[in-house]
Amino acid sequence: MGDLAHVSEIARVLEGHETGRDGLVAESWRRCVETYGMDPTRADPAHVVPEAQLREHREQSERLIATARSGLQALFRQVAGQNYVLLLADAKGVCVDSFGDRRFEDELRRAGLHLGSDWLEDRAGTCGVGSCIVTGEAVTIHQGDHFGLTHTPLSCTSAPIYDTCGKLAAVLDISLLRSPSPKSSQNLAMNLVKASVRRVEMANLMAMTRRDWVLRFSTSPEFLEVDPEAAVALDGSGRIVGMTRGATACLASDDGESLIGRHIESLVDFSLDDLPDLMRGRPTEERVLRLKDGRGLFGHAIAPQTAPVPQRSSARARLGAFAGVAGPDPALETLIGRAARLAPTQIPLLLTGETGTGKEYLARAIHVSGATPRAFHAVRCASLTPEAVLALGDAAAGTLFLRGVEDLDPAAQAALLSLLDARNDLRVVASAQRDIAAETGALRADLMFRLAGAKLEIPPLRLRGDFDWLLDRLVRRRLADGCRLSPAAWIELSGRAWPGNIRELARTLDVAVALAEGPVIDLPDLPPPATGPGPESAPEESLEQLLTACGWNMAQAARRLGVNRSTVMRRVRRAGLQPPA
Repeated sequence: MGDLAHVSEIARVLEGHETGRDGLVAESWRRCVETYGMDPTRADPAHVVPEAQLREHREQSERLIATARSGLQALFRQVAGQNYVLLLADAKGVCVDSFGDRRFEDELRRAGLHLGSDWLEDRAGTCGVGSCIVTGEAVTIHQGDHFGLTHTPLSCTSAPIYDTCGKLAAVLDISLLRSPSPKSSQNLAMNLVKASVRRVEMANLMAMTRRDWVLRFSTSPEFLEVDPEAAVALDGSGRIVGMTRGATACLASDDGESLIGRHIESLVDFSLDDLPDLMRGRPTEERVLRLKDGRGLFGHAIAPQTAPVPQRSSARARLGAFAGVAGPDPALETLIGRAARLAPTQIPLLLTGETGTGKEYLARAIHVSGATPRAFHAVRCASLTPEAVLALGDAAAGTLFLRGVEDLDPAAQAALLSLLDARNDLRVVASAQRDIAAETGALRADLMFRLAGAKLEIPPLRLRGDFDWLLDRLVRRRLADGCRLSPAAWIELSGRAWPGNIRELARTLDVAVALAEGPVIDLPDLPPPATGPGPESAPEESLEQLLTACGWNMAQAARRLGVNRSTVMRRVRRAGLQPPA
């Protein structure tokens, strides 16, 4: 086609869309031509990302895929036999999950309806997923609405999936290779995909806000408990900390302000004390909520889910000062139990663990749990001179905490040994970043006998199974006025390697609190890791501990190790490890 004919054809096509199609399609076509320099008369092949890039997209969407998959399976069963294909694309337009008839696999691949296909508008032109990402609304791009000739036989209906903070997280698409001519033939597909997205968002909200109240809404009492239209999560003060997309339509006010961070009582005429009245046990038709604008909705309240009570909860309640050392982690519970039994004795203790794991915190808990109130002397061994050791001869009776005992030089070691010979009223608790008791020559033997009567090893943060408990504890210490971490920020923090352990996590939260401009701390507020990810060749014997700490989430374990998910899976197979039944 000559240049003039080529320009004329593009102008004719654009004019046809402006007069015969909806404005969304016409605007998208104009962007494709004028902004992206694309040609609607060419049959360009579908763009597919490389395998390694697809793995990255799938790993980043792992939680969403797991949440959405049951919904996709249910939707696919509804349309089975009608030649529909289901795609789940991430917010960047890349297909990360799909359901289709394998008999048409070659046709689906040519059309780009498969894993790894990139449906952003600047790649695929006007299309269901791309237009949905641009507009943030559900759309049907039918046959000739598509920009490229490769996709004109298709009819694609797409709906956006939003995260609990109201940000676009993914797109659910239902497509036909060939469909009837009228665009109205896809109205049923639009209703089905919208309903599926609503349920996926609801499931995601329930999974991400287990510690909060959830208030569901419906315009009909019959569907209030089985298929509500929207929901919000509320913290203890009544502020909205999570939502489904439908909540905006249910509760939106004229000012256009985001719902996140707003108090529920500013939108609905009821008191937080009334939440229990909206729970099951009361007829749904009686659970009426009156909005500030006069509209009425039916409400269903779900109380926060409490954590499972450990079998030894009564014994844990008696741990006193040790209760704040760790959460629900079997290995740490064993460690705390040993520390609690050793605390009332005069047995010298050696606490080992990486920097920032909380060795001094544990030492103070041991001190507080001692038989009688006495002094706590914390000494940094790296700066300990014989003269400083001599000064300790006048210290009050109590606990002598030797921080970093591996840094003692020979002169200080000799002086410390003399001090301990003279002062039997000083109970020694020493800390080291490694097991110096197992190293020949690390400290002189006679001193080692005086320091390591018993050893307690504190695991690094990346191997702790109580990370969520610890993060929640640290966040609550720092955040006020209803502030909290967004789900995305929570996932990001739980996936880091944390070479600086609890100290690094605490400093990261301090920075995030200072940088956050609103009530929700999100990904942009988090500072980057201070150092790179963990070593790729972590000891094989610690791999099972890491997987246990991550709940056998391969992607999270891979992020903590700084390796690919496939590397973790290969090491699991090589080690013969199996997830718990």
